[in-house]
Amino acid sequence: MRKGRRLAAEQHAGPGTLPSCRRVTPHEKGLTPVTFFPPAGVRRTALAGLLCAGLTVVLGGCAEDPDKGTNGVGKLSADKIESRALDAARKADAVRLKAEFVSKGATYSLDMQLTENGGKGQVTSKGSSFKLLRIGEELYMQADAALLAHEDDDGKGAADPELTEQAVRKLHGKYVKVPSDDSTYQQMHDFTSKDVLLDWTLSLDGKTAKGDRKKVNGVRVIEITGDAGNGGTLSVSLEGTPYPLRLERAGNAGTVELTEWGKGFALEKPGKDEVVDYGSQLPDTNEK
Repeated sequence: MRKGRRLAAEQHAGPGTLPSCRRVTPHEKGLTPVTFFPPAGVRRTALAGLLCAGLTVVLGGCAEDPDKGTNGVGKLSADKIESRALDAARKADAVRLKAEFVSKGATYSLDMQLTENGGKGQVTSKGSSFKLLRIGEELYMQADAALLAHEDDDGKGAADPELTEQAVRKLHGKYVKVPSDDSTYQQMHDFTSKDVLLDWTLSLDGKTAKGDRKKVNGVRVIEITGDAGNGGTLSVSLEGTPYPLRLERAGNAGTVELTEWGKGFALEKPGKDEVVDYGSQLPDTNEK
């Protein structure tokens, strides 16, 4: 049989022509060709890969859903995200607020733990600092030596030296109970008020818009900007409750960090030997 095919090929080529070396097809061999089809699941996977590869060229890639595994607020409008964040903040039992801001050329810093019933922490301004503790409506202040000396912006004490020294000795390491009718009471009360500080620090100016997705202290957030960032930028958590975690104030006027949402802490009234009570009005050591 093989000899007959070879002779036929030689006769077809003609005398003096070398036999063809082409590959014999399955049809010429009398065989039925077999086509391989991969399993359906493999075909779908390969097709998806090809589609993604094509879209990568056209659209820049088959990106994963950015809201996968989040609390879903990233899908909302900027106004609704801001509203959800402020609502979550107001409902929280407690928060720690750290802020550094600039006002009239001076830098101030706060580090406060706040609850619905009071707060505690430290306020620093112009080189001096004081601690605040409020339980209900009872307010206490513990000042450092610079504040007790009533130093001015140049660091020069304006008070009578003898009276100042007496005040420093008497009040150093002590809490002063601030009378509710004293002129400084309301301002210090506001520093320990959760609602007042949150309303003051979490405001955005101008039209809001959704910004970038980032991480703040390892937590995924979405940014909400006011007036394209000129009115401040608020970072809202995409994990769990949509708490506000950071605010960059408008005009580079400072940053607010919000942590320990919902984590309670103790507010303990200082002992009698730790408190100096002046009665209805705090003394002024500038007076002679």
